[in-house]
Amino acid sequence: MSLTAKPEPQGSEGVRTSRPGTRPRTLKARSHVWLRWLHTYTSMISLLVVLFFALTGVTLNHPDWAFGSSEVRREVTGTLPTGWINGTEVDWLTVAEELRAQQGLHGRAEEPRLDGTEASISFLGPGYSADTVIDTQTGRYNINILAQGGVAVLNDLHKGRDTGGAWSWLIDLSGIVLTLVAVTGIGILLYLKKTRTQALMVMGIASVVVLFLGWRAVG
Repeated sequence: MSLTAKPEPQGSEGVRTSRPGTRPRTLKARSHVWLRWLHTYTSMISLLVVLFFALTGVTLNHPDWAFGSSEVRREVTGTLPTGWINGTEVDWLTVAEELRAQQGLHGRAEEPRLDGTEASISFLGPGYSADTVIDTQTGRYNINILAQGGVAVLNDLHKGRDTGGAWSWLIDLSGIVLTLVAVTGIGILLYLKKTRTQALMVMGIASVVVLFLGWRAVG
């Protein structure tokens, strides 16, 4: 028994046929693919960002809501060790470290000021402040501490208030990602012939409503 090769298919006139090559994608098709890819992954990245800023946007708009809005005020006193001031020169780094160590203060040390016999410095963070006044003659200090509830902390994070550079960069990055989501979403919409007109009409109406409400708010 011998093995024979299977004859290749031939056309009606005995001419060998081959599968046609794949046609290259047009620029329109390639741009559609890239828009969908970019929109999908930027949307995945931005889901938690959108959720956070959506919820905190609501709580920020309603500061009178009671849940999580409790605050604790307290006043503490103490004395700084010698060496924190030399004439009219204050070692603010030493002051900040001593206050943190003695009273457990947190947040960023801001607004240092020396005015005659009185020096002051504040520790600021989301939902937190500790305003310190120091007697330059004795080194004795008085601190008023305000620790707000969870809603106030979230609201300050939403606004980027007293959050430091890293959180500020995160807000900027979130804005860029959300812009990409919006732009790529509109780009994909332009390829959807069946719903494009209706969707653009809805977007146009919504834009007019937002602009009108903004105009009323400003006026």
